[in-house]
Amino acid sequence: MKATQKTTARTAATSGGFTDEERAAMKERAKEVRSATRGASRAAKAAEDEAAVLAKIAEMRDSDRVMAERLHAVVRAAAPGLAPKLWYGMPAYALDGKVVCFFQSAEKFKTRYATFGFSDRANLDEGTMWPASYALKELTAADEARIGELVGKAVG
Repeated sequence: MKATQKTTARTAATSGGFTDEERAAMKERAKEVRSATRGASRAAKAAEDEAAVLAKIAEMRDSDRVMAERLHAVVRAAAPGLAPKLWYGMPAYALDGKVVCFFQSAEKFKTRYATFGFSDRANLDEGTMWPASYALKELTAADEARIGELVGKAVG
């Protein structure tokens, strides 16, 4: 077993089965839930949520940040009814408060690629099996167009 795998396994074993990154994501989610219960107006909450998403994107390393900024623009154009919000510390887009799609930076869980994914709320059903997330190393114009189509279908 590689040294990094041993360290991750040891950390997970000593922390109830979760890695440090997973525990951090859970803490971020708890903070998001607490924030959602504050008594702000709907418009103020929406503006606060979008600002939080943009701030989280701004914190990302360059390659992930560029992809996240472009994805934010694609999602907002393809489905203006989706509301940006943080979800486990990741930029996500929700309909009626329920997450439909999200972006996970490669750095978040120390993976070799970023992910753009859809929740079970997305209307992407095609037969008995369909993709629910996509690995991203970079975004081309064709990728952006395809993601825009998928997001539009997800909320359609």
